[in-house]
Amino acid sequence: MKGKSLMRLLIILGVVLSWVLISIVPANDVPRITKEKLKEMLGNPEVVIVDVRANADWNGSNQKIKGAVREDPRKLSTWEEKYPKDKILVLYCA
Repeated sequence: MKGKSLMRLLIILGVVLSWVLISIVPANDVPRITKEKLKEMLGNPEVVIVDVRANADWNGSNQKIKGAVREDPRKLSTWEEKYPKDKILVLYCA
């Protein structure tokens, strides 16, 4: 059951990641990632998964990505600088 939930999250992540990054970075500059590639990256200390779902969505969900950091998407300016520039940030929102 956990494997299926993780796969669903990874699929959603791939779709939503592109939507979130489009609002931050021009579309041509947005790196794309497949769910398979992200799955390989889980547990890598060079990767930070940031859950930026709206508060109501995050609070109402029983599906969380293990190891993901929760940040409020409306407060980007308060947390964007706390992550090292040499890390790979993966933003998750649904």
